[in-house]
Amino acid sequence: MEEKNSLNDKEQSLDEAFGELEQVISRMEGEVSLEESFRLYHKGMDMLKVCNEKIDKVEKKMLVMDEEGELHEF
Repeated sequence: MEEKNSLNDKEQSLDEAFGELEQVISRMEGEVSLEESFRLYHKGMDMLKVCNEKIDKVEKKMLVMDEEGELHEF
């Protein structure tokens, strides 16, 4: 049975996405069947991709200051 998120992956905050990834990891560390471990692995990889996309988006919004003190996108 596949778990449904209350929020779409794109609507989740970075903290929520990491929290869900941590839950998947915790479940994998417990006693689960081989079939369940494969399902959790795929879900974890999907969540890792979502987390990486969200981090990339934040990095693109960051600003850096040059020698003259002007802000530029990172």
